[in-house]
Amino acid sequence: MIALRNRGIRPALLVGCFFLALLVAGCSGGKQSFTFKPDRFIEFLNPTSPGVLGVLYLTVVISVISQVLGVLLGVLAALGKMARIVPLRIIANFYIWFFRGTPLLVQLVFFYYGFGAAHLWDWGDITLFGFLVPGVIQAAIVILGVNEGAYMAEIIRAGILAVDPGQTEAAKSLGMTYRQTMTRIVLPQAARVIIPPLGNEFNNMLKTTSLIFVLGVVETYNHYVILQGQTFRPFEAYAACALWFLLMTTIWSFVQARIERRFARGTATGSAAISGPGLRARLFGQTAGSTGLGGH
Repeated sequence: MIALRNRGIRPALLVGCFFLALLVAGCSGGKQSFTFKPDRFIEFLNPTSPGVLGVLYLTVVISVISQVLGVLLGVLAALGKMARIVPLRIIANFYIWFFRGTPLLVQLVFFYYGFGAAHLWDWGDITLFGFLVPGVIQAAIVILGVNEGAYMAEIIRAGILAVDPGQTEAAKSLGMTYRQTMTRIVLPQAARVIIPPLGNEFNNMLKTTSLIFVLGVVETYNHYVILQGQTFRPFEAYAACALWFLLMTTIWSFVQARIERRFARGTATGSAAISGPGLRARLFGQTAGSTGLGGH
């Protein structure tokens, strides 16, 4: 392995080439070899194809609304878990424990089909801002948002705990109430810690929407499931589906980076990010002994 590295050959590259060769051999072997249809792939990927823009729009809308709901519930659950009132702590801990401890797929079918069968909740169609919102879309948004809130609660709680306690004490000395302290002092500072993992959670939310196919929602993934069943071209259909998800998450990664830079302004991290050469000098100019990281 060392000899390979000395020759400039990376072991990971060899492993990747090996698996690529196996994939090519698997696709080309057998009596009924697979034939890739580029025209079909381009047709499936074409945004002007029937239904493509509609399902992409639905995926983004469900992701955004569910994430906003998750953030709101996460703030409430984080504050509840840190509250001095015991019942609030119990409710918040139970909520986080349940929704973090059960699979999202199980939650989707349980709260939609299970609640409906038990007549505990009827997900009926409603009209909101002049738009008809089917019950299945409501269920998808609510369940995704409630599930996300349990994860956001821990992220937000970590952000709140990262704020210097002296900030809270100073706010109390000025006569601020708990609500004023949280909304004006603590949460704005905690946002700098919360934003990066929040962006990652939304990235994950875009992909998690593919699970709501179990409710019969025709979003991006379900659209291509139906399409491959109609055309009997699963490889081309799923490849187009994967590329659309990759495009959505890539676009969001640029948006997230811009948001992080904006929130980092005025901080040591933000100043270091702006002054690139200085940051590089600090990172690579230190010796192994001074960083305490050994030879890494």
